[in-house]
Amino acid sequence: MRKFDTKVQHLKYKVLREVARESWNGTLMEHVLDIPKTIVPGTEPTMRCCVYKERAILAERVRLAMGGDRSNPNVIEVIDIACDECPVGGYEVTNACRGCLAHRCEDVCRRGAISFDAQHVAHIDKSKCVECGQCAKVCPYTAIVGRKRPCQNACKVKAISMNEHKAATIANEKCISCGACVYQCPFGAIMDKSFILDAIDLLKKSAAGGDPVYALVAPSISSQFTYAKLGQVITGLKKLGFYTVIEAALGADMVAQAESKELAEKGFLTSSCCPAFVKYVQQNFPQMVQYISHNLSPMATLAKYLKATTPNAKVVFIGPCTAKKAENQLDSVKPYVDVVLTFEELQALFDSKDIDLTTLEEDVLDNASYYGRIFARSGGLSDAVKEGLKEQSIDFEAKPCACDGIEECRMALLKKSRNALDANFIEGMACIGGCIGGAGCLTHGEKNKAEVDKYGMEAYEKTISEAVSVLMPVNKD
Repeated sequence: MRKFDTKVQHLKYKVLREVARESWNGTLMEHVLDIPKTIVPGTEPTMRCCVYKERAILAERVRLAMGGDRSNPNVIEVIDIACDECPVGGYEVTNACRGCLAHRCEDVCRRGAISFDAQHVAHIDKSKCVECGQCAKVCPYTAIVGRKRPCQNACKVKAISMNEHKAATIANEKCISCGACVYQCPFGAIMDKSFILDAIDLLKKSAAGGDPVYALVAPSISSQFTYAKLGQVITGLKKLGFYTVIEAALGADMVAQAESKELAEKGFLTSSCCPAFVKYVQQNFPQMVQYISHNLSPMATLAKYLKATTPNAKVVFIGPCTAKKAENQLDSVKPYVDVVLTFEELQALFDSKDIDLTTLEEDVLDNASYYGRIFARSGGLSDAVKEGLKEQSIDFEAKPCACDGIEECRMALLKKSRNALDANFIEGMACIGGCIGGAGCLTHGEKNKAEVDKYGMEAYEKTISEAVSVLMPVNKD
């Protein structure tokens, strides 16, 4: 009944579930070393060369499920011991090499990395090769191919390289925490840190008479938990101990209203909703930072409102995004959001408490408008900003450029920095498809954007103004 794309993802879930289960019972420290054996019992290996290596890797997964290396600011970490099965990669000569006379590959190589054996077949000296790819371009037989590890292919910001032990390493100064490498690694050697224990601690304290814990759920929840109904998921969240469940899409409505006004005032803007995109701009286009919207993301905007109106509230955001965990470490966000979880982690929480969603009654989730809900897909923010201008009767023509994935973001920013893009609003989404393609989703197949629009149309409040009008005024003094 549980829907996961890969065995790697299912293994990650089982570790999270067992860590959560022990935490609920108050026995985690007592049983933490037993979790790997619980998941891989017996003496027969199921994934690696031996059960001892499997359990050693699982112990590292447990460590990450408990928060990982706190001294490393990145929310994405490499499990070195698990990263040893991929070929080194780089440029290689295949058996298509005919030992031709031209030797164009040798001539074009400035590093002297190419030589020929007695059969005139080319060879590449890896110690000299800098992987420029020139040899592959000039080979008339396309006999030289460049191979990259899955994590390197997944990382569009070139933050992943190999260390001296041939294990993946992440350059924190380049990484945008999008999590693409986490899902694409076939051995699960890259994982996002979990803060599931922090969430359980808040819920346990709340159950003992402490502060109420609010669950802010991302609008992309409509594409998750396909084996149950959304209303059952909402009931399940309350069974976990959440005081109430609120749509982060309401925060999206608040942002759309404010961001449309900001766009009209400034004339050009880039969105601030996707933390991976914002970090990408900061690191790669510093000259464009001045144009990033000053609005907080929908998550932080709504959480800030909740903390202002309910000072003792604790806020847990639940969504598809690993980059939200990094956003939550920012000084501008940290005071408002207590914990960030992914949908993967929410599934583990449900099962750690043996909550079967399919048996529950349906509750209602209806806080936001159609436009707030469609933030979950690429292009939704642009549609919402245009609607915000219209509803506020602002005389300004929005010409948005919706970027689907970080590569499209790069091209749009590059063109705009050279005055070659006829757009005054750049909507940046680091994940393909938008938030519905986030790394923390339960499933990662191609999502139907029409389903997001359908979910949006089910909203009781049809306009942004109607959704925002239910909010109480906040005293800014």
